[in-house]
Amino acid sequence: MVGLQQWFSRRSLALTVGLAGLLAGATVALSQAPGATPPQDTIFARKILMDALNQNMDDLEAMIEQGKIDLNEGKDHSNIVSVMLLAFPHLFPPATNQWKPNVERDAGRDTFAAPEVWTNFADFYKRAQDASQLAYKASRAENDAQFKDFIGQLRVACNGCHGVYLKSQ
Repeated sequence: MVGLQQWFSRRSLALTVGLAGLLAGATVALSQAPGATPPQDTIFARKILMDALNQNMDDLEAMIEQGKIDLNEGKDHSNIVSVMLLAFPHLFPPATNQWKPNVERDAGRDTFAAPEVWTNFADFYKRAQDASQLAYKASRAENDAQFKDFIGQLRVACNGCHGVYLKSQ
């Protein structure tokens, strides 16, 4: 039987993913062809997805830092992260390459993705896939030590990608 907290966590994830899908796929600007998603909506959708990824990583890392690993809950979070990372690079169509230096940005709507995402998309894509595999391995960990190791590797992979492909200003 799924615990109440897990049920709410899964419902929250379903709502987040559903909202991201709605924003990424259902909005059509009047000046665009039917089915084309406005770049700002795609950027917003990937921000929502990244926020959900961060929330799950925070939960995983808190479990480890507090020394209170619930392996079943950790596996659930890791599986969610794995699936999200598989989808993430697909939210970077060329039209969303809108980074401009020294421009005031809206943190909720404007991109902080570096232009290198598009000039080296194969690497960006591979990094997302590799991180997804680490999260998947964590979701299949047989014990706390394996789980902690995979989550540690996943954090390094995330930070490495952010270091190359995320602009802070």
